[in-house]
Amino acid sequence: MPTAQAPQSHQRSPLIQPGQTRPGASTQPGASTRPGASTQRSQAKENRRQALLAAAASLFAVNGFNRVSLEDLGAAAGVSGPAVYRHFSGKQAVLGDLLLTVSRELLDGGRRVVAETADPRIALDRLVEFQVDFALGKPDVIRVQDRDFSNLTEQDQAEVRALQRSYVEVWVEVLAALHPAMDAADLRMRAHATFGLINSTPHSVRSHGRKMASKTARPLLESMALAALTVEAP
Repeated sequence: MPTAQAPQSHQRSPLIQPGQTRPGASTQPGASTRPGASTQRSQAKENRRQALLAAAASLFAVNGFNRVSLEDLGAAAGVSGPAVYRHFSGKQAVLGDLLLTVSRELLDGGRRVVAETADPRIALDRLVEFQVDFALGKPDVIRVQDRDFSNLTEQDQAEVRALQRSYVEVWVEVLAALHPAMDAADLRMRAHATFGLINSTPHSVRSHGRKMASKTARPLLESMALAALTVEAP
């Protein structure tokens, strides 16, 4: 399917799943006055940027950040290495954009899930489904954060942690309605433990060397996560 302080051993990142253009990305020069031309160029540029991020997730996951060059990224996305600079200021900016964008998507998606229902149990079910969708759909991003988070700039590390802390608090708010007697620290531990369980998918959802089908993994992950989140404290 996965904080201001460095993650503790019992705290798992919601990522460990692109949107806004990062600082350093170049602007489109020479906008045409032909109706629709600017929009078409902007969309084409965004499509290329998304392709670069997808290539980065795959290459970083397989080879590690330090073993991937801009030329590798460009080739995987169908552009030359120097053309990557039209979209990002460098390889580190690609990594930052990848993890920041996905962190924003998680936070926005989690907030949307909770806003759509007033029943905390239904909200929890849907949060679990949302996280499992992410873990099964973007396992490469989980691998990248797990291994290459330290290669982010300090500023990007702080922003990713802040976004992920906010996402955790979305879960804590729902859990607090289901476990009113538990304090927030215990509820956060439940959330982090659940992220660890779900986000282990890239490493554990395999059978005899072959990836387990999502239709098999999904119900198992969801039922295990809900059991962990709803069990009464000893």
